[in-house]
Amino acid sequence: MNRQDTLHQFLSEHYPQRSFELVFAAADADFRRYWRAHFADGASVIIMDAPPEKMSIAPYVRVQKLFQAVRVPQIYAADEANGFIIMEDLGNTTFLQAMQHDTREEVHKVLLLEAVDTLLTLQQSSQADVLPAYDEALLRREMNLFPEWYATHEIGKPFTMKQQKMWREGVNVLLPKILAQASVYVHRDFIVRNLMLRSGSPGVLDFQDAVYGAISYDLLSLTRDAFVEWEEEFVLDIVIRYWEKARAAGLPVPLQFDDFYRDYEFIGVQRHFKVIGIFARLKHRDGKAHYAEEIPRFVRYLHRTLRRYPELGMLRQVLREVCGEDEDVQTGYTF
Repeated sequence: MNRQDTLHQFLSEHYPQRSFELVFAAADADFRRYWRAHFADGASVIIMDAPPEKMSIAPYVRVQKLFQAVRVPQIYAADEANGFIIMEDLGNTTFLQAMQHDTREEVHKVLLLEAVDTLLTLQQSSQADVLPAYDEALLRREMNLFPEWYATHEIGKPFTMKQQKMWREGVNVLLPKILAQASVYVHRDFIVRNLMLRSGSPGVLDFQDAVYGAISYDLLSLTRDAFVEWEEEFVLDIVIRYWEKARAAGLPVPLQFDDFYRDYEFIGVQRHFKVIGIFARLKHRDGKAHYAEEIPRFVRYLHRTLRRYPELGMLRQVLREVCGEDEDVQTGYTF
């Protein structure tokens, strides 16, 4: 029996005597695919298809239970051995699709502020010691995707000995600043592509890699996106609004905005290097070349940020040597 037949059988066992039409719904950057089952009465469900030899559905099921404070899909049935989950259908329109359909800045601001409110609710529900720590080893491993997959595989410029030394020194300066931030639940891919447009609060998807770590991480992910880019002034307004709401909610953000903004920028450096490495790996290891088209955006993010902070000069020098200088990047805001 092939995988499609196994999936069909799994669904039929949970919905006996109900006919359905199964159509492809979406695919993730990893190995997961999603199908939508339409029933004759107009109802629908989503089925996650995660090949068990490639990945486990157990983290998704575990985190879904922890994230009940926000609108995550409810799970109706799960088959860990075969890698299937039947779950609630939260609709067809992501925040990204809504933003691409209506490019007006005021519309984007409304959606981002809805996302901010959802993020604050999630962070307020945080508990220590229930998710893996976003610790130094993981932060460092993620950053090292840049020299491994981008420098070496994407552009064919493996780090020289001098660059390796500068990279290590720069990472050693950056990571303690990130680890000093207060910790909350971190979705780890809180982006407009993973938020569903619906009445009431947004639906939240793709949370299986959640960890417990730096409070500024998910806000940075939201506002420095891979597929849509906003002006610095616009982003700054969203970040300030988050910080004000976080303080009012009693979340452990710094009392001064300039301190919070530096935290936000520092975690951005880590994430931007990571994403560049991931997109290069998707292209060269997994044959998903279209993600690499967004790499220049993250290089711009890095140029813009690194020139603001002299203490990160080693990382800036490596970036300039590997990627070149971006003369068009504006320095933007610092505090």
